[in-house]
Amino acid sequence: MNSYIKQLRDGVVTNNPTVVQFLGMCPTLAVTTSVKNAIGMGFAVIAVLTCSNLFISLVRKFIPKEVRIASYIVIISGFVTAVELLIKAFLPALDESLGLFIPLIVVNCIILARAEAFASKNKPLPSIMDGISMGLGFTISLTVIASVRELLGAGTLFDYPVFGEWFSPAIIFILPSGAFLTLGFVVAAVQKIRNSSAERKRIEELKKRMNEE
Repeated sequence: MNSYIKQLRDGVVTNNPTVVQFLGMCPTLAVTTSVKNAIGMGFAVIAVLTCSNLFISLVRKFIPKEVRIASYIVIISGFVTAVELLIKAFLPALDESLGLFIPLIVVNCIILARAEAFASKNKPLPSIMDGISMGLGFTISLTVIASVRELLGAGTLFDYPVFGEWFSPAIIFILPSGAFLTLGFVVAAVQKIRNSSAERKRIEELKKRMNEE
């Protein structure tokens, strides 16, 4: 159980695929103009990542090393197609908003990275947990960035007005340049928090050693 909790913390905080590893930058910058788009993309990635991790883990011993990457792409594309068809059927507005970025999940470096680095080397249950944790980390990062951009760039959250008529939206935040700007501030905040946490741990360890001596 502790190992699964560690995996979850690793995917969401310690080794977040977006703000720590800087993977999946294309959808991160493109779909975060609204929180709805961010959450929709995030859940699509969670579904594909979890299912592909499970399947790759199950067949990892049968895939020749020479064609493993091609095999992973074929497996991932199957799950992406299934997710895309479900979104088209049940969430047509989201499908229209995300457009080409749903099919592009096939080549999302987060999916391929976890397939190669984790699912191909581990059993099914840890692979499922890895997919969920990394997918959640990606979704949370997208949602945070989208919240800032939508709130400051349009004055709304989930398309509902938050501020009164006095508020003048900063249009730059919903433009491409605003995506880079917001991402930079979010990454800086995350790094500051991580560095502060690491510093506190070092101080605690020093105090513990001094007390032992």
